[in-house]
Amino acid sequence: MTVRRLAVAALTAVTAAGALSGCGGEENWATKCGTTNMVVECAAAERPLVSGVTGELLDGAAYDLEADRGKVVVVNFWGSWCAPCRAEADDLEKTYQATKDSNVTFLGVNTRDDRDSAKAFERGYHVTYGSVYDFEGRVGLKFDVTQSAVPSTLILDRQGRIAAAIRRSTTNGELQPLVERIAAEAVG
Repeated sequence: MTVRRLAVAALTAVTAAGALSGCGGEENWATKCGTTNMVVECAAAERPLVSGVTGELLDGAAYDLEADRGKVVVVNFWGSWCAPCRAEADDLEKTYQATKDSNVTFLGVNTRDDRDSAKAFERGYHVTYGSVYDFEGRVGLKFDVTQSAVPSTLILDRQGRIAAAIRRSTTNGELQPLVERIAAEAVG
C-alpha cells in the first residue's frame, strides 16, 4: 500500500509540474520568476515582452497595446459571470484612479461573455477604463497566459514586459503598491 501511495504521489507531482509549465512541456515565462501566494513577480532580466496585442474594445473602438508603450499597463482578465471579478471591480477602479497620473493605464480583457452583459458590468461597477472583448480567449494567448484563471491581473512595465501577475482576485491594498513600485522603476 505504501509503494502504491508513493507512485500516485509521484505521478501527481509530475502532472502538476507539467500543468504549471504550460502545454506540451514548454517552459512558461512564470517559471523563471518568483511566486508567493499566487502573485508572480519577475526580475527585469526575466520579464517576457508582450507584443501583437490588438482587439476591439467593448465600445467598438480599436485597441493596440503598442499605443500604450512607455506606460505601465495593468491588464485584468474578467467576465461578468465571475463572482470574484465583481468583488474586485471597485478595487481595480480605485487603483486605476490612484495611479493614472503616474502614466499608468488599465485594460480589461473580457472573456467568455456576451457583449451586452460585459457592457452592463462596466456600467454597474463604474469601470472607467476600456476592455477588449475577447470571447474566444485569443488576446490571452498573446500575453502567453496559458493557465489563465479568471480573474487574473498582469502588470506590464514601461517596456511592455510582464513584471507581475496576480493569478486570483486582488484588492486595492495589494495591487496599488505593486503598480506604484513598477511605475517607479527606472526605464532601461
